[in-house]
Amino acid sequence: MARTRVLVVEDSATVRRRMVEIIGSDPDLELVGEAEDGRRAIEICEQHRPDVITMDMMLPVMSGLAATEYIMAHCPTPILVVSASTNRGELFKIYEALAAGAVDVLEKPNGTEIEGAWERRFLGMVKLVARIRVITHPRARLTKLHGRGRQAPAVPPPSPARPEQKHELVAIGASTGGPGAIVEILRGLPPAFELPILVVLHINEPFGTAFADWLDAQTTRRVAYPVDGAPVASARGRVVVAPGGRHLIVRDGRLRLTSDPERHSCRPSVDTLFESVAADYGPAAVACLLTGMGKDGALGLLKVRQAGGVTVAQDEATSVVYGMPREAALIGAAQHILRIRDIAPRLAALDGVAAGVLA
Repeated sequence: MARTRVLVVEDSATVRRRMVEIIGSDPDLELVGEAEDGRRAIEICEQHRPDVITMDMMLPVMSGLAATEYIMAHCPTPILVVSASTNRGELFKIYEALAAGAVDVLEKPNGTEIEGAWERRFLGMVKLVARIRVITHPRARLTKLHGRGRQAPAVPPPSPARPEQKHELVAIGASTGGPGAIVEILRGLPPAFELPILVVLHINEPFGTAFADWLDAQTTRRVAYPVDGAPVASARGRVVVAPGGRHLIVRDGRLRLTSDPERHSCRPSVDTLFESVAADYGPAAVACLLTGMGKDGALGLLKVRQAGGVTVAQDEATSVVYGMPREAALIGAAQHILRIRDIAPRLAALDGVAAGVLA
């Protein structure tokens, strides 16, 4: 069986040596190169075509973000960001890398871990990320798919909404590939769109601490973390993002944060949010399940559909990882399966129901 071929990109000789030793200790992995800067990473990637790259963000000559953007556009390869960056500006670069197509992010060891724990996690994530099928930078992929004279499939015409039905909130869940997908939806919504938008994104801690701030900077729509107990209606026209380590739910028309057990090894969990939305809002709810590994959100999306709400899943062609939306499609949870660029127009139409716009 062929070994997984790994390229390590890290400017610290000490950290790079440790990562190389860990990779060398696993018979399933093969080191194909080391790079101390982003430009060299690109050269090795183009020459050796590794199966997976571990990428630091803070690099000389060319940053990890710039290297990630180039690689995903020209020689797409699964990338695991390995970073010690935790300040706001550096976290923003990590979110940009994830939006550009990097698969996941892992914190560098800080010396306080149980012996062998970080090494096992590192090896597990390298192997997992290597299995992700990546094609190209998501934005470039969309250009490729819908440009160059190739006619994209027509969007199914919206079905008429019942005149009496008003929608009151939108819940969105995403994982791998989620930052870019969420940004595309938010940028596609018209300024007049007023439904509260609740978001759950899977991202490893401590890297989720500034995600709402980064997302706020990507769109004119206000984005913030929730205040426990605040009315959902207070988020009209805004986006509320679940904080790391807490479930976001709605109960009796209010936003609630809980420390209940993880679902699918996730907290926050998309299923937890969707199920609460289904119970509290029923047919007035809209739920969207986007790109991501695993199956979190599929059962919750089904609950929303069974409660009479509108359910949307991202399609395979525009998903970085067609895992979560695929699970939803398989169990009949997705009322609409749409390209990422078509989700915002569908949501905008739903918000126009009260004004007589078809949804």
